[in-house]
Amino acid sequence: MTTPVCTSASNGMTRPSPYPSFASYVRARQPVLLRTARSLTANPSDAEDLLQTALTKTYVAWERIEDHRALDGYVRRALLNTRTSQWRKRKVDEYVCDELPEPDPVPVTDDPAERQALHDAMWRAITKLPARQRAMVVLRYYEDLSEAQTAEVLGVSVGTVKSAVSRALGKLREDPELVLVR
Repeated sequence: MTTPVCTSASNGMTRPSPYPSFASYVRARQPVLLRTARSLTANPSDAEDLLQTALTKTYVAWERIEDHRALDGYVRRALLNTRTSQWRKRKVDEYVCDELPEPDPVPVTDDPAERQALHDAMWRAITKLPARQRAMVVLRYYEDLSEAQTAEVLGVSVGTVKSAVSRALGKLREDPELVLVR
């Protein structure tokens, strides 16, 4: 009984490789491959590094590559995969500069009359609040006490301070005099 044996498509005939060695392949194809690498990066030095890395990967796999006619495709794929890996691993570059690149400040009109008008409108709106809410808003925002300190001064719970201040701020947002300021 005979055992079936798989044969290659070339029926035992081996074709001579157009590139007998890795070095001859690199000498012959480097300019073309470098152009491909340059199309993947913006910097020519980065393109050379990218090609060098892809050729290193090709050299490691040189013995496993069966069809040396497809070497360009193999190296191009190595170029693309390497570039994708570099892109995924990239770090945000920080550059030292004399001045921080911040947007130009919006011109502020620091008119004392406008500031006083806003102050007066705020106090009028606060006086419209119920006495308990008014006391909590004044202690909390004008006296700059914490919620716990405000609760202790007024003899109420912290939750009461939070809810009362929240309702008071809602009323202040709806005050018609203050709507014109926003």
